[in-house]
Amino acid sequence: MEDLNQNIEDHYLKEDLYEEIVHRLKAQNIDLNNVKRADIAGVDEFHVRGATVSRELANSININGLKVLDVGCGLGGPCRMLADEYNCQTTGIDLSNEYIRTANKLSELVNLKNKTTFIQGNATELPFEDNHFDVVWTQHVQMNIPNKKKFYSEINRVLKTGGHFLFYDILKKGNGEVNYPMPWASDSNLSFLFKSEEMNDFLEEFGLTKKQSTNHTQAGIDFFDVLVAKLKELGPPKMGLNVLMGETTKPKLMNLLTHLRSGDLELKSGVYRK
Repeated sequence: MEDLNQNIEDHYLKEDLYEEIVHRLKAQNIDLNNVKRADIAGVDEFHVRGATVSRELANSININGLKVLDVGCGLGGPCRMLADEYNCQTTGIDLSNEYIRTANKLSELVNLKNKTTFIQGNATELPFEDNHFDVVWTQHVQMNIPNKKKFYSEINRVLKTGGHFLFYDILKKGNGEVNYPMPWASDSNLSFLFKSEEMNDFLEEFGLTKKQSTNHTQAGIDFFDVLVAKLKELGPPKMGLNVLMGETTKPKLMNLLTHLRSGDLELKSGVYRK
């Protein structure tokens, strides 16, 4: 398992990530003493449809002022959004040391350090007490986790009774072979896709009750269509996911789009209550 975790961390590794983001801000003549969340939005939400879908997820419950854990937080964009727009006290945990370092420095850069906390850790061994958070959420994380039962049992453990689990995920739908690379895996050895029905079974086993389910597949396809058109017209964005994925950005995103169109993969969000 340690080897797998290291391989996953290596897959996402981008050396000097914060410094690269700062370099790109300077190239756009953005005052580093007055950086806004919008200035880094293109890179700090590493999931299909970015900040838009994070806001939709937040609005699916009355999340204002709650204590939130983001499991697999990446660079911390959703945590900063929840802190800034919904007055939440947020904690993010991620396997990647470089992502956590960058997340902490980005929060400091946009003056949200006091309302966001980021720690490096394993999603199947959460370093928090039982019944600690009002909300736990994940976005595009479970695909890298083979032990789904342990993953969701830990989420359930740290979630308060009466609290909500929110997710937005890429899930397997058909039985076709998945072509790699994908944003979350360069090959099948790092990918552990499963179906929404299997997720629901785990969550119900732990006593969580489904309150809402939304299919975002077509919205994701539309998002990619617009993105591809922009790339053809304008080239790579100055602050986008290309900062994270470099030269592999296009093949990874095109593979994902192809599988969403074919019906082999789907995008779904859900709300569960404990």
